[in-house]
Amino acid sequence: MATLSFNSTRIKSPSRQSHKPFSKSHFSTKPNNVPFLFPSKTHPQLHHFKPNSISESSVSVPEEAFDDAEEDDPTSELSYLDSETDPSSVTEWELDFCSRPILDIRGKKIWELVVCDSSLSLQYTKYFPNNVINSVTLKDAMETISEDLGVPLPEKVRFFRSQMQTIITKSCKELGIKPVPSKRCLSLLLWLEERYETIYMRHPGFQKGSKPLLALDNPFPMELPENLFGEKWAFVQLPFSAIREEISSLDERFVFGAGLDLDLLGIEVDDNTLIPGLAVASSRAKPLAAWMNGLEVCSVEADTSRGCLILSVGISTRYVYATYKKTPTTTSEAEAWEAAKKACGGLHFLAIQEDLDSDDCVGFWLLLDLPPPPV
Repeated sequence: MATLSFNSTRIKSPSRQSHKPFSKSHFSTKPNNVPFLFPSKTHPQLHHFKPNSISESSVSVPEEAFDDAEEDDPTSELSYLDSETDPSSVTEWELDFCSRPILDIRGKKIWELVVCDSSLSLQYTKYFPNNVINSVTLKDAMETISEDLGVPLPEKVRFFRSQMQTIITKSCKELGIKPVPSKRCLSLLLWLEERYETIYMRHPGFQKGSKPLLALDNPFPMELPENLFGEKWAFVQLPFSAIREEISSLDERFVFGAGLDLDLLGIEVDDNTLIPGLAVASSRAKPLAAWMNGLEVCSVEADTSRGCLILSVGISTRYVYATYKKTPTTTSEAEAWEAAKKACGGLHFLAIQEDLDSDDCVGFWLLLDLPPPPV
């Protein structure tokens, strides 16, 4: 059973293990028709995990971030930097600027700026009335964070709401910061879920049943760009111990890809538990991995109703990454893969290789499929 909770304990990486595909498929030579096709043969079943719901997971913020008075007052704001953190090491922020299910004395929804880094060493929150929401306000607030906490302005700011892209992008560019639209704001997303339960619901202006003003987009998937096509693909699985080793060696081996802070997320999975993934093989694996590396890969989904795999990147871009001939066997395998992913709390991976039988990856992305935040 997999659970998620913020955890500061570091996990040592065990020795690396190779992964092997248990079903293979081929990319079509005509991308505009069928990108991937299953060959007609029997496919072994993916190993099932015990059920788990990520919505039941708990997220805790470091105790040092709050004093007793602040814990008791949901109207208070937060400005925190871990005393053991080198300020110059905080080079990327995760940011949300949106309304909350809270009304002010005018009966208008309060807006809030929430900023953190991926390790939650930096945490900042500030409420705003709805009549000052613009790029100038945001720009000034980011400068205030830098000055108050003694950290340099970040090199990158990730954000996950497409509706705020114009304001955030303008603010960032005026400060010389690269804005990165991405759903890979996992620390922020989990923190917002925690704040909803521990802060917003306790606020005197909380409006129960209020729907998010800026809901996340989930658009219809588009055709895959030609430069992202591979030649073969397979549903695969890796022991969790090998996942950790693969992530820890990304920089050492100069492999394209991205990991997750598994210690912070507190992924509680046995080393031998098999994590589902998708392996893609291509004779041009390095260029393919390089293109993928600039996309902020978020998740891979098996859509059994359409008979395809969907690749989500950035904030709201979804591609038909693969299609397969729908049969009872292929549908069963896709359902099993999704069930395994759900049982792992949404944890899965994407690997790009020169050959499906290779022990090495040219690109490796560890992915976590999270539900949208309640705000």
